[in-house]
Amino acid sequence: MIYHSTRQKDGGVNAREALLKGLCDDGGLFVSDEVDTRPLLPADLVRLDYRTIAFEVFSRLLDDFTADELKAGIEAAYGNTFASPAVTPVTRLGDNWLLELYHGPTSAFKDVALCMLPQFMSAALKGKKERVMIVIATSGDTGKAALNGFKDVPGVGITVFYPYEKVSDIQYLQMATQEGKNVNVAAVEGNFDDVQSAVKRLFASDFAKETAANGVKLSSANSINIGRLVPQVVYYFDAYRQLMANGTIKAGDSVDFTVPTGNFGDVLAGYYAKKMGLPVGRFVVASNANNVLTDFLTTGVYDRNRPFIKTITPSMDILISSNLERMLYDMANGDTDLIARLMTDLKEKGVFKVEGEMLDKIRAVFTCGFADDAETRISIRDAWKTDNRLIDPHTAVARKVALEKQREGVPMVVLATASTYKFCKDVYEAIAETERDRHDWDGFRYMDELVKLTGEPAPAALATLRQKPLLHQSVVTVDGMTAVVKNAAQREF
Repeated sequence: MIYHSTRQKDGGVNAREALLKGLCDDGGLFVSDEVDTRPLLPADLVRLDYRTIAFEVFSRLLDDFTADELKAGIEAAYGNTFASPAVTPVTRLGDNWLLELYHGPTSAFKDVALCMLPQFMSAALKGKKERVMIVIATSGDTGKAALNGFKDVPGVGITVFYPYEKVSDIQYLQMATQEGKNVNVAAVEGNFDDVQSAVKRLFASDFAKETAANGVKLSSANSINIGRLVPQVVYYFDAYRQLMANGTIKAGDSVDFTVPTGNFGDVLAGYYAKKMGLPVGRFVVASNANNVLTDFLTTGVYDRNRPFIKTITPSMDILISSNLERMLYDMANGDTDLIARLMTDLKEKGVFKVEGEMLDKIRAVFTCGFADDAETRISIRDAWKTDNRLIDPHTAVARKVALEKQREGVPMVVLATASTYKFCKDVYEAIAETERDRHDWDGFRYMDELVKLTGEPAPAALATLRQKPLLHQSVVTVDGMTAVVKNAAQREF
C-alpha cells in the first residue's frame, strides 16, 4: 500500500516510511487511495477477538510489516497492558452503548494507539542507522500516553509540548512526573492550536533538515501520524463484533457512533473502518463550546477566526482540526490541488469553504452537535443519576449530542475517551451540584471526595501520582520550542 500527501500524489512511500516521517514534506498528511480495496467484513469478525482483529486491520493497512512483526507488536501492546481483558469493552449507557477506551496504562483512549506505535517504530527502525526524535503537541492525553509508550525505547527520543495551565491537574501531573532517560516535557505559553502549529512548522524547518542530515529524523506520535491513526480503526470493528456477540445486531446491520472530537483523528479512524466495510450509518461529531466543526458541518464554512474558549473538556479545546484534511481529501475524490488551496486559505486567512456535491457527501456521513460547559455538567450528573454511569466531561459531551441525534432502530455507540478521574474537580462539582471554587482542595482532594461520593475507585496509576516527584516543570514560549527539541536531541543522541 502506497501512502502519499493529501496535497500532492508524487513521492509516495510505503507504510514504514510514512510512519517514520509522520508528516509529509509539503505539510500535508499521509493518505492511501487503497483503503476501500482492503475490506474486513462483519461476517469475518464473528470468531475473532481484539488482538486478532488488530492483526487483520494492520495486515491490510500497514502491509509492509511482516506477520511476525505485527503479532509480536500486538502481543506487547495489548497482551497484559490493559485493565480489561476485552481491551475496549462495550457496555450499557442508558438506551445507548458506551465504548470504553480508557482501560490502558494512562487511562485515556490514546493508549490504544500509543501502546502500538512504539512497536511499529521499533520494527521500522530495525536495521537502519536512523534515530528518531518524536515531537508532540498535546491537549492533555496524547502526551502522557506517548511518554509512557516511548519511554526508554532504543533509538527513539520523545519531546512533548502542552499548553501552559490548559490541561487538568491530573493530566499535568501525569506528564510532569514521567520517568525515562529519553523523555522531555515542556509547557508552552499559548493554547493548543499555537503549540500544534509550531510543531508543524518545526517539521518543515531548516532545523528538521539539519537533524536529518545528522541521522536524527523528527517524527510525530499525534494522530497526524498514520501509525497512530490505524490502531484506532481496530476498536470500531471490535465494538461492532461485541454488539453482534451480545445479540444487539446481526452482521450487516447499521450502527451509529458519537465521537467527542477535537483534532478529528478519532472519528476519522471510524470513517476508515467504514471505508473498509464496517456498516456505519452516521458518525456524530460532538464538539464543546469551541464548535468550529459544528459550524463547518452545518454551513460548509470552516472558520478558526473566533475566540478560543477554555472549557472543562481541554482535549477538545482546538480550533484547527488537523485530521479533517484527510477526510476532505477523500470527499474531494483525491483532488490534491483543491486540498492544497483549502489548507493555504486556512493558514493565511483562517477560513475556507466547501460547498455543492462535496459538502453533500460529507453531510451524508457526518452529522454534528455540541455542548457548552453547563450542558456538559448536566450530562455528567444525569449519566450518574439516571444511567448509574460515571463519565468524564468529554464523554459527557458525546452523551448529550448522542441523545439528540439518536435514530429509531439504529444502535448508538458513544465513545468514552478518558477515565473520569483525570477530571476529578469538574466531575465532582457536576455530581455534587456545586461549582464553589474550593481553593484549599487540590486535584487529589477532589479525587478522594469523588471516590467517597460515588463509591467508584480511581485507577491506581492516577491515584499514586501524588507520591511521585515533579521531574518536568519547564515553561517556554512558542519561539523557544525549537531549542527544547535541539537540546533534547543532543542529550539523547
